[in-house]
Amino acid sequence: MQTWTQMKDIQPLAAQMLMNSFKKDRISHAYLFQGNRGTGKREMSILFAKSIFCKNKEGAEPCQSCRDCHRIDSGNHPDLHWIEPEGQSIKKEQILHLQKEFTYTGLESNRKVYIIVDAEKMTVNASNRLLKFLEEPSQQTTAMLLTESGPTILDTIRSRCQLLAFQPLNPLRVQEKLVEEGVSESNARLLSSLTNNLTEALEMNEDEWFANVRKLVIQLIEVLQNKPNEGLLFINHQWMPHFKERTQLQRGLDVLMLWFQDVINQLLDREESIIFTTERENLNQAAMRWSRQSAARSLTDILEAKRKINQNVHPNLVMEQLTLQLQR
Repeated sequence: MQTWTQMKDIQPLAAQMLMNSFKKDRISHAYLFQGNRGTGKREMSILFAKSIFCKNKEGAEPCQSCRDCHRIDSGNHPDLHWIEPEGQSIKKEQILHLQKEFTYTGLESNRKVYIIVDAEKMTVNASNRLLKFLEEPSQQTTAMLLTESGPTILDTIRSRCQLLAFQPLNPLRVQEKLVEEGVSESNARLLSSLTNNLTEALEMNEDEWFANVRKLVIQLIEVLQNKPNEGLLFINHQWMPHFKERTQLQRGLDVLMLWFQDVINQLLDREESIIFTTERENLNQAAMRWSRQSAARSLTDILEAKRKINQNVHPNLVMEQLTLQLQR
């Protein structure tokens, strides 16, 4: 459940603009919510729909407990229509079906709302059909188009929508939201350092594969510190079997980079910046093993490894070379 107060913490400008539209009774017939995945577009669209339909709202704030609010939460409100990609795209037939639905009077009021998710995935025919729909707006109709790629939306569609830009979430705010969602403080610090996409962070937190990434990074560091001659053995028998895809290996290297950043933070007494807060003993040992200069050099080596992975150099060779560099 989201309130406008909560949404203002996440997306202050977009939330304030929509709240003002209620205060001034100037709800536009079409909005384009543009921003990266996980920035709150879907949550905002649901809250906005509740504010439109809720009969017990105070200002813009819906009551969250009436029949309309509950049915919007469950996806069963008869006058709120969702359009999402079927397969890889949103097709002309889906827009035609929507138009047909809107020829009927609202079942419980004259107000109708439709939300198009991943609007950039509309086919050309679907976009042209939607354009005709937008060119003859009903004052009782409100459209919300949600997209991660605003520039790919037809200019003629964009010009008929009020644009709301959803900004990337602040890492500290992502961390706070993750803790509110029940994520441990240590995991929240790590996840918010890897992504400012709240949805992605929550998915990673539930992913057993990712949980093992953290363990493998710590194990690699322990091997490099205590049994450096076994470094290549560890890479080939434990590290690489876990990172079967290049994207997975990139994620592992991202976490490894955060570790060496923490080594530098430890050496500089930047307590508030440390991410691996539950690995203090390992960090203390690492701060004795790597100087600030060698830790910085290790970060450079990891960045170079990431670049080689992107250039399709064989992952095993990249990791073997990186391991030898980290042992220096």
